[in-house]
Amino acid sequence: MENIDPQHTESGAAPQPIEKDYESHKDAPGPAKPAVTEKDENGAGSVLKWILPVAVLIGLIVWFVLRK
Repeated sequence: MENIDPQHTESGAAPQPIEKDYESHKDAPGPAKPAVTEKDENGAGSVLKWILPVAVLIGLIVWFVLRK
């Protein structure tokens, strides 16, 4: 890992536009177009919305059984 000073600060300014010409903006490039426009088709959100309720339900059942 590189040993550099952290430079991230929240300035409240508008984000940089999508990068179109990397060579002319090497010192401060914006995000690439695929990073901004890529669809999240295989994300974890669709799985988590089924796993979390099932896990909570199982946890409640175990809690009610072991409470007595």
